[in-house]
Amino acid sequence: MSDKLFIPQNKNAQDCVKNVMKYLSDITYEKVITGQHTQTMAQEELHYIEQVTGKQPALLGFELLSYSPNINYSETDDECMKEVEGNYGTLKRAWEWAEKKGLITFTWHWFSPLGGRSKSFFTINTDFDASKAVIDGTPENIALISDMDMMAGLLRPFCDKHIPILWRPFHEGEGDWFWWGAKGKDTLKKLWRIMYERYTNVHKLNNLIWVWNSPLPESYPGDDVVDIISRDMYPPAHEHNSRSERYYELVKISEQPKIVLIGETGTIPSAKAITEEKIGWASYMTWSNEFCMSEDYTTKEALKEMYNSPYAVTKDELPELY
Repeated sequence: MSDKLFIPQNKNAQDCVKNVMKYLSDITYEKVITGQHTQTMAQEELHYIEQVTGKQPALLGFELLSYSPNINYSETDDECMKEVEGNYGTLKRAWEWAEKKGLITFTWHWFSPLGGRSKSFFTINTDFDASKAVIDGTPENIALISDMDMMAGLLRPFCDKHIPILWRPFHEGEGDWFWWGAKGKDTLKKLWRIMYERYTNVHKLNNLIWVWNSPLPESYPGDDVVDIISRDMYPPAHEHNSRSERYYELVKISEQPKIVLIGETGTIPSAKAITEEKIGWASYMTWSNEFCMSEDYTTKEALKEMYNSPYAVTKDELPELY
C-alpha cells in the first residue's frame, strides 16, 4: 500500500507508532490481524481462545471504564457495580501484554465527567451536555478537561516506555446512546479535536495511534487528526464473510487513504474472504463475554478456522514492533 498510509499525523510520533502503522499497512489485503476485547482481570476471553485454538490473538483490547473519575457510587445499580468492579486493575493486564510485545488497543466507556448515575456513559443516565463541554471555561468543559488530564496520566507510563497504543476514544459517536454522540456531529468533532490537541501538544503522548470509530462522513473530524479509521458492527450470528459493504461505506469518510480496522464485532469475519476479495480490513476485534465465548455467535470450529488460517495473524506470528 502507499507509504502515506503509515505516516502518523503527529509529527513527533515515536518510532513504535510508525512501526505499527507500517506493519498494518503492509499486511492490508494480504492478511488480517486477530483481535479480542477483554474487560476483566480474569480475561476469560483470552483463555477461551487459547483453549479452543491453541493460539492467542495478536491484538488485545482493554477497557478503561473503571478508571473514569466521576463514577457515582452512591446512585448506581448492581449491574453497573459488577461491571466496574470486574474492570478494576485491568491496566496491569495491559502491562503484562506489553511485556509479550502484543498489540494493544484501549476502549473507554467514559462515565459522564459531571453528574450522572449508574452507567453514566449512556446518555439516558446523565444530563451532561457535551455541546457545553466544548466551550472554554464552562463547568462542563472544566470537568471534561479534568477527566482527560487524569486519563493522560494513566497513559503517560506507556508513552515513557515507548509502548504503542491504538487509542479509540469517543467510539460509536454516530449514535446518541453515549453522551459524546448525543449532541450531534459538530460537538463530536470538537470533542475529538480537543482531546487530540491536548494529548499531542500538552501531554505529548507520542505513543498514541489515533483510531476514529464512526462511519458517518459528517461526523469525521478531519484527516489531520486521525491515523486510522474504523467502525463497529454486530452482524448476524455465524455470518462469517468479508463485510465488504461496510468497508466501502467506511472508506468514503476520509479524503486521504487510511488504514482501516473493524473496531468491534460480535461475530468474527472471514480472513479468507477478506483477503481473497481484497477488502482492506487490517484487523478486527471481537467484543467480550458471549460474543467471544458463546457458540451462539461463533462456533469453536469457526474460531479454529480463523486462528489457523494462513490469512490471519496470531500473536505467535506478530513481529516485534516495539
